[in-house]
Amino acid sequence: MPKSSVVPVFDGHNDTILHLAIKRPGSEEEFLTGRDGHIDLPKAKAGGLAGGLFAMFVPSRKWNKEFRWREMGPDGPDKKKGWDVPVAGRVTQPGALNATMAMMASLFRLQKLSKGKMKVVTTHRQLTSAMERGVLAAVMHIEGVEAIKRDLDALGVLYETGLRSLGPVWSRPNAFGHGVPFNFPDSPDTGPGLTPAGKDLVRLCNELGIMVDLSHLNEKGFWEVVTLSQAPIVASHSGVWKLCRSTRNLTDDQLRAIGDSGGIVGVNFARAFLRRDGLEDKRTTVKEIVKHVVYIAEKIGVDHVGFGSDFDGTKVPQDMKDASGLPKLIDALKETGISGAALKKIAHGNWLRVLKKTWKR
Repeated sequence: MPKSSVVPVFDGHNDTILHLAIKRPGSEEEFLTGRDGHIDLPKAKAGGLAGGLFAMFVPSRKWNKEFRWREMGPDGPDKKKGWDVPVAGRVTQPGALNATMAMMASLFRLQKLSKGKMKVVTTHRQLTSAMERGVLAAVMHIEGVEAIKRDLDALGVLYETGLRSLGPVWSRPNAFGHGVPFNFPDSPDTGPGLTPAGKDLVRLCNELGIMVDLSHLNEKGFWEVVTLSQAPIVASHSGVWKLCRSTRNLTDDQLRAIGDSGGIVGVNFARAFLRRDGLEDKRTTVKEIVKHVVYIAEKIGVDHVGFGSDFDGTKVPQDMKDASGLPKLIDALKETGISGAALKKIAHGNWLRVLKKTWKR
C-alpha cells in the first residue's frame, strides 16, 4: 500500500457512477478534479480511499424524473422517455440494460480520462497492484440485476466485460427475488425470498467467480443464499439490527452465518441505518459507525467486518462529510483500541481476502 500516514481503505459500496451517468456536461471530468459529491479523485486521495465497489443501480421513474435521464435508443437519446417503465415500482429489463450499459461506459471513460490514476480491476492481483501504486481500484458491481433476463445469458457477457460483483435485488422485487423495504422499526423477514431464477443466478455467480451481495435481500432470500452458495457470504453495505432496527440491517443470526462462511459485512454509513432511533439526524457522527464495527467484530470476529459507505447514495455523518473524512473514522476506531493488524483488516484487508477467495483469480 502507499507509504502514507493515511490508512488505505477499500470501500464495499458507492453510487458515484449513478450520478456521473446523468450525462451533465463535464461531470466525468469533475470526478478527476473535484465535484460536489462524496467521491472524486482528490477526495479519495485525501481520505485514503484506495479502492471500492462501484455500483450500477437503475432508478425507477421517480428517480429518473429527478435525474432527467434519457433512454438510449438506436437513434440516440429519446428525450420523451425515461430509462424504464415501472410496474408496481419495478423497472423493465430493456430499460435497465440500457441504463446499466451507460453506467458501465461511464466507468470505463473515467478510467481512460484518469490517465492511470483509476483502474477497473477484475483480478485480485490487479486490485492489490493498483492499491499499492496509489491507483484508485474500481470493482464493477451491479445493484439489482433487472438488466439480466431469467435465462442469464447476459451474465457471462457482463463478466467478460468486467463485472465481478452483484446484488440480486435492490429494495424492490424483480425476477430473481425480493428486496427489503426501507422500514423502521421492522424485521428484515419481509416476505418471499429468491425465485427459481434467483437460485440459478447464485449458482452461476459461484461458477464464474462473481461475488453475490445480500445487502438489499430480505431474510428468507439471505438464508437461501447461505444454503446455495459455495462462496463467502457478503453484505456490502449493511448494519447491525440490534443497534438500529431497520429492515436493511442484519440480525445476530445473519451475522453469525456471514462469519461462519468466512464472509464480510461492510458497515453502511447511512445515518438512518446507524442510529437506535432510526432518524435521519444531521448531528450523527462517525462514532455511530464505530459502534456497528465494534459490535460485529466482537460478535463474529475482526476478520469479518469492513466498510460499505454507500457514498453518493445516502447522507453520511456530519463529521465524515465525504471520502476525504475517512481518516476521522480511522481515528475513532483507534480510540476504541483497534489498531495495527486489526485496523488494516477492517480498512481493507478483509475485503481483499474475501474478493480473492470469491473470484478465484
